[in-house]
Amino acid sequence: MSSKTKKILVPIIAVLAGFVLGAIIMLIFGFNPIWGYEDLLVSALGNSRAIGETIQTAGPLILEALAFAVAMKAGLFNIGMSGQALSGWLFSMWFALSFPDIPRLLMIPLVIIVGMLFGALMGLIPGVLRALLGTSEVITTIMLNYIILYFSTFVVHNIMAKKIIMSTSIDQTNPVGTNSTFRAQWLSDLTNNSTLNIGIFIALIALVIMAVIFSKTTLGYEINAVGLNPDASEYAGISSKRTIILSMVVAGALAGLGGVVYGFGYMQNFVVQTASLDIGFNGMAVALLGGNNPIGILFAGLLFSVLQTGAPGMMTDSIPPQIIQVVTASIIFFIAIKFIIEVILPKAKKKGEKA
Repeated sequence: MSSKTKKILVPIIAVLAGFVLGAIIMLIFGFNPIWGYEDLLVSALGNSRAIGETIQTAGPLILEALAFAVAMKAGLFNIGMSGQALSGWLFSMWFALSFPDIPRLLMIPLVIIVGMLFGALMGLIPGVLRALLGTSEVITTIMLNYIILYFSTFVVHNIMAKKIIMSTSIDQTNPVGTNSTFRAQWLSDLTNNSTLNIGIFIALIALVIMAVIFSKTTLGYEINAVGLNPDASEYAGISSKRTIILSMVVAGALAGLGGVVYGFGYMQNFVVQTASLDIGFNGMAVALLGGNNPIGILFAGLLFSVLQTGAPGMMTDSIPPQIIQVVTASIIFFIAIKFIIEVILPKAKKKGEKA
């Protein structure tokens, strides 16, 4: 079995196994899995509004998945996308609400830049610690998630100007103006007033750019080389420390951009969070399912957005939408044990050939 076939086969088997496990659980608890999955698909893709919501959900997931993939290709395990996205969301929203009179053509690029800068800063810290001190990026990114989470609450409650905060709740800012929202009337009209916004186009542009970087540029080659063997890369003249730092900066910028798309496309304001953003961890799952490949990430992002958007529709037949979380977790589990396909199956094949 060729490596290319394995790359395609592993995620397909993982997805099928996840859905089969979800169906078994539904049967155990007395639910009809056919009706359940039918409700899921109808809720996610049954009309123009549902399709708009599903596509909208895919935008931040794709960007968070790209953030994870960049770090992973450099041999790093970035678990800090939630904090990086939250940082991008917070500071870009703060900027937009502090300068509400900036024209739309200038405001949109500015909030993107601000969000990416603060996301990059949150990626720079663990990158420097890993490159210069050898500190595990897993630990530092997890810790930063909580630091940013509680710091964002402090900013909203104690630092932001009172005119920015919603008068009816100290935990929310006012909505952004028409000059900074990512929503567009033509997209709303096209999808029956869904929340579909230009964020999906931003995600697709980022996807193309990262695909080109990974496959056509020196930076992409260096990131892959350091991820495969940092010592050999150093011998070949590639600075592994510089590449590690740069990879985490790029990853943080992409995650911060995901936070901007989430905030200005879906939420329309900033809301104090009591837990880490789901889009960060869901983006990790999307990247794993997509094999850290831009094309794979696109399809995995659409699949996960269908699952997320369609899950509430299963309640039509009284099926708990949490079952979809089991399906999602199962998919990732089966991806994680891909060595069964990569190691055990080839061995079984060799034994069969000998027999």
